[in-house]
Amino acid sequence: MAVGRKILDILFPRRCVLCDEITDQMGESICRKCKSRILYIKEPCCMKCGKQLRKGEQEYCEDCERNPHLYIQGTALYDYGSMADSIFRFKYAGRMEYADYYGRELYEKKAGWLSVIRPDALIPVPVHPSRKRKRGYNQAELVARHLSRLSGIPVNNSLICRAKRTQPLKNLSHSERQNNLKKAFKIRRNDVKLSTIVIIDDIYTTGSTIDSMSEVLHQAGIREVYFMTLTIGRGI
Repeated sequence: MAVGRKILDILFPRRCVLCDEITDQMGESICRKCKSRILYIKEPCCMKCGKQLRKGEQEYCEDCERNPHLYIQGTALYDYGSMADSIFRFKYAGRMEYADYYGRELYEKKAGWLSVIRPDALIPVPVHPSRKRKRGYNQAELVARHLSRLSGIPVNNSLICRAKRTQPLKNLSHSERQNNLKKAFKIRRNDVKLSTIVIIDDIYTTGSTIDSMSEVLHQAGIREVYFMTLTIGRGI
C-alpha cells in the first residue's frame, strides 16, 4: 500500500491544501512554508461552540451568551480566515483530495475530545440532492469518512436528509438564517438507536445549521448532540 501511494505521489504530485501549488515535499499535503500560516483554535475558547476568545476570563463568546443552542458542545480546528480559500476550493472547486488531510488533522487534534464524548456515530451535515448532483459530492461526508477510518467511529449518512433547498447562509442575518433553515432537515428512519452523535461540517458561524439539525435529531430520540467543524467564524 505504501509503495502504491509513493508511485501515485510521483505520477500525481499532491497540491498544498493551503496554496494549491504542488507541495515542496513529496507525499505531504501541505508546503513547509504554508504550515506556519494556519491559525488553529486554541485556549481560551468558548465552552459552548469552541470559538476563539480574546480574554482568558471569558467562558462563552458573545454569540452563545446571546443565543441559546440546542447542542451540548462543539469544537473546531481552524480560524476560518486562515483557511477560507482552502475551504472554498474543497467545497466548490472539486478538491476532494483535501478531505484526507482534513480528516487526519481532526483525528490528530481532536482524538482526546472524541474519547471523552464517545459518540455512537458521526453524522455529516447533509446537502440537498440537487446541490450534491451539481457539486458531485458532500464535503462534510468526505471528511467524516476519513475521520471514521482513523477513529473507528461509524459514519451515519442515512439517518437525516436535507428536505429543503436553502439559500447560502453567509450573507444572511441570524434571524434570516433561522427562517431559512425551518423544516430544512428531515429524519429518514424511525428506528433510531443512537444516543450520542457528533455532527461534522466544514464551517461554523452562528450555529443555525447545527441547531436546526439538533432539533430534528432530538425529536428522533437522540439525547446528546455535539458538533465538530474544520473552521469556525466570528459569528454575529
